[in-house]
Amino acid sequence: MRRIVTFTTVLALALVSGQAIAQHKTLKDQLVGEWTFVSALDTNKDGTQTNRFGPNAKGLAMFEPSGRFSFFISRADIPKFVANSVNQGTAEENKAVMQGTIAFYGTWDVDEPSKILMTKVEAATFPNLNGVTQKRTITSLTADELKYANPVTSAGTSTNAVWRRAK
Repeated sequence: MRRIVTFTTVLALALVSGQAIAQHKTLKDQLVGEWTFVSALDTNKDGTQTNRFGPNAKGLAMFEPSGRFSFFISRADIPKFVANSVNQGTAEENKAVMQGTIAFYGTWDVDEPSKILMTKVEAATFPNLNGVTQKRTITSLTADELKYANPVTSAGTSTNAVWRRAK
């Protein structure tokens, strides 16, 4: 009986210790993986709010442990090109794509004390982001949900974004 109690005690302590270690992961460790876009509410300089990507937008952010990342968001309602060729879009079709998507990749890191996610953009669909280091403040992070505030988006607004862990 004493062996069963001892074994049970050791097993319980091991489980509790494992949970405690998991709860003390760095923000960077917690961000590693794939995240699907949920929403982003933009605030304009005049205080008005907009939903740039509209309802049912799709997106994916991937953070690799090596420090590489990729990021993509697209509106759900971007019309298909009538010519069915990427090189033959009309001015209106190209405008809809440019205003309805954003994609970029590069390297990433986290300033743990300030909870700042930093992404250094190597290339983007909006070329003005190339070479820029973006900073987003992580406002909430759980195993399944990431929320951050971006003080300056590529559209010139600030935003509060929500992402869910990809399953």
